[in-house]
Amino acid sequence: MMLFPSLEWFETVRVAYNADPRFHGGGAGACTAEVGIKVGEALFALSFGGRDCTQAAVITAEDLPRLDFYLDMPVAAWRAMLANICEHGHAVDEQTLNTLDLDSDDGIAHSATGDQYRTDLFFRFNQTFQNFFDAAAGVDTRFE
Repeated sequence: MMLFPSLEWFETVRVAYNADPRFHGGGAGACTAEVGIKVGEALFALSFGGRDCTQAAVITAEDLPRLDFYLDMPVAAWRAMLANICEHGHAVDEQTLNTLDLDSDDGIAHSATGDQYRTDLFFRFNQTFQNFFDAAAGVDTRFE
């Protein structure tokens, strides 16, 4: 059972995402982006290149400015989204990244440098990032 959040969890999801061709078609085509994930105090970076997630890494707050954007949600919101994905096989209803962003007063996608062009990658490649997290449906996940 993989602990969320952890590098092991992100690596396992990365491998599942890359291996499943269902996640690489339609609106989730080729994408190049450096994406941060903030879960409480834990910070991770995901590198996307082409149709794959090429790397997952643990980072620090000092690394955020080099990323295109980062997703920041309360721990409870991450848990709710992942529980929804595990229950349905993919995010449904109000648990998609797009809906979570729209329903949040300040959104969930942020730029450490204030560069809206780089943050726009979240909206341009939203389905790619959603598919990445949807790949977690096959990962036996536990929470702290």
